[in-house]
Amino acid sequence: MPENSPQTQQLLEQARQGDTQAIDQLLGLHRDSLRRMIQLRLDPALAARVDASDVVQNVLLEAHKRLRDYLSHPQLPFHLWLRHIARDHVIDAHRHDRLAQRRSVDREQSINAGRIEDSSLEWAGQLLDREITPATAALREEMHKRVQQAIYEQLSEADREVILMRYVEQLSNQEVAQMLGVNEAAASMRCLRAIRRLQALLTGEEQP
Repeated sequence: MPENSPQTQQLLEQARQGDTQAIDQLLGLHRDSLRRMIQLRLDPALAARVDASDVVQNVLLEAHKRLRDYLSHPQLPFHLWLRHIARDHVIDAHRHDRLAQRRSVDREQSINAGRIEDSSLEWAGQLLDREITPATAALREEMHKRVQQAIYEQLSEADREVILMRYVEQLSNQEVAQMLGVNEAAASMRCLRAIRRLQALLTGEEQP
């Protein structure tokens, strides 16, 4: 995400001055990163029925309506403020889908495969074996499938969210703390515990 880049700061200042073109540019600058954030969190069966781009559009429409209030009292960096709005829309999408379907959303491994780009999972190889260096595409693919299955099907929602933010989307510990509403030490500890639980799932070790 563009975070607090000079371009974002300049567009925010222009938006404060009432520049409507700057507002459009500001929201457009964050569109791709919002789409990725939403794609990572949509349940597989729901993702087959709901286009992440439609959710992004709704998020940006709400952000546009609330932007004046945000600019008056910005309590979070702009990209984290957008993430809060996006998170609420993802929750609403799942709630509405459950009401419409009257059943639990299927979580099929074949659909989950590929939700996280391979390049975002290199860190996870260390959880399986600190000496591992997948020499073939088959080994690498198998490792990635195991990691994604553990993340999406076995971890708690809270642990999954921390890992997605910290390791897949690569938010800083400070940003994760702001998203969780805790201090940085607490965020770091939550992340460490989530990683330990993921490692235990991947290696078959029991958590104390």
